[in-house]
Amino acid sequence: MNKNLTPDTRSVVIEREMPHPPEKIWRALTQGPLIAQWLMSNDFQAIVGYRFSFRAAPQPHWNGVMDCEVLIVEPHTRLSYSWNGSGDEAASGLKTVVTWTLTPTPHGARVRLEQAGFRPEEEANYQGAHFGWQRFIGGLEEVVAGLD
Repeated sequence: MNKNLTPDTRSVVIEREMPHPPEKIWRALTQGPLIAQWLMSNDFQAIVGYRFSFRAAPQPHWNGVMDCEVLIVEPHTRLSYSWNGSGDEAASGLKTVVTWTLTPTPHGARVRLEQAGFRPEEEANYQGAHFGWQRFIGGLEEVVAGLD
């Protein structure tokens, strides 16, 4: 678990039922080319301890890179990784943990995303994550729907 998580931090939590089995959703959460379709370019590998980056176009106050490390891999059930600022932003920037939990349901799977560890002074990051994950999860569902 991330040592930066303290009782005064906040989490973004989004849950959605998808009409797809957990195994199919898992593919879109763990295969780099599929992740790139709904989230960001990456060099992800589902190996605990593996360090990877998400990359997007730079924006004001963000260089477009998130430095991450895989923390938990429980196939078809749970995936967790750190989600940290990069470069100049790393020292004082965002240090959170993203956890995906897949639970089978009679008609597919419940997908739960939690990004934990937003400090009180990171309200803008918290709001941005809440907005962004809503959009990204919609993209995830579209990618999963297109899989065989």
